[in-house]
Amino acid sequence: MFTVLSLLLLTGAHSATARIHSLKFFLTGSSQVQNLPEFVAVCLVDEVQMAHYDSNTKKAEHKQDWMINAADSQFWETNTQRALGAEQVFKVHMETLNERFNQTGGLHIYQQMIGCEWDDETGEVKGFNQHGYDGEDFISLDLETETWIAPTSQSVITKLQWDQDKADLAFRKYYHLQECPSSLKKFLVLGRSSLLRTELPRISLLQKSPSSPVSCYATGFYPDRVKLFWRKDGEELHEDVDLGEVLPNHDGTFQMSADLKVSSISPEDWRRYDCVFQISGVKEDIVTKLDKDSVESNREKPTDVTTIIIITAVVALAVVSAVIGLIVYRRKKAQCPSPAGTDPGASQPLKSGERGSNSPSETSS
Repeated sequence: MFTVLSLLLLTGAHSATARIHSLKFFLTGSSQVQNLPEFVAVCLVDEVQMAHYDSNTKKAEHKQDWMINAADSQFWETNTQRALGAEQVFKVHMETLNERFNQTGGLHIYQQMIGCEWDDETGEVKGFNQHGYDGEDFISLDLETETWIAPTSQSVITKLQWDQDKADLAFRKYYHLQECPSSLKKFLVLGRSSLLRTELPRISLLQKSPSSPVSCYATGFYPDRVKLFWRKDGEELHEDVDLGEVLPNHDGTFQMSADLKVSSISPEDWRRYDCVFQISGVKEDIVTKLDKDSVESNREKPTDVTTIIIITAVVALAVVSAVIGLIVYRRKKAQCPSPAGTDPGASQPLKSGERGSNSPSETSS
């Protein structure tokens, strides 16, 4: 085991809005995984990556502009050295786990997530220290009992060993419940213009076909502490609702959707349903009424199809009429030869009351 770096910066302050904030460290060791460094460590504040280290670059680097002036070169050099030490410890862990699981090489991944959450309204702090191997839980720390939890037979040996180190357990409890939230508050001050902002979503109602569910789609919101749900007559629905996960957008905001099955809902009852979006730090809900006129769909509208059919028929009729007219004209022309000495294509003399295309009254200005 090793002590993960606590990044200490400047003085802290209470956030402007009530939210649950987090500071997390993700460490990943791997073997024979293509296009992935053997060791990667990232630090996230409120799910935003703040710092990064990997075994290819061998350097701890900032990932946010507000971190540029947060610390001097010595700060990053110290972090680089600690990350190098963590990289070596992870190699030892993976060798031990290969023996524990009777493995001889191959593709394997060992991960650790440590950090804390802080509720800036109640002041409640929660710490976590979890280890996983090849996609399965391996061991985790219970801060209340100051003991390790072993979910598999292979992790029992590790639990027995780590439970004996009382000094290490006491330090970890102090780190997760005292030092970690203190560092988190300081990061929130440094990055408050970005981390403490609130961006409201764009809400859309989407439906692929008349028999498909109606999806309430919210995108472009920040932070990711949100709730999206359907309700009927003011009561939250749980049946006939498929709730999606909060997913990141490329611009740092988030998106989420909630699908409502409408196949059994009569048209006159649609207005009894609405989609509700709630976001941390904002008291007022964003409510979108279920209305057929506001639902966007991929299907073609009947009126559009009818218009296209009418336009096509009119164009076809016009083409046929033109062809028939041209044939009649040529036949009549063949039966009535032009006067001798004149060009067949020349204009005929105007009769009384007719005007030609080159009448002085039309050409004069």
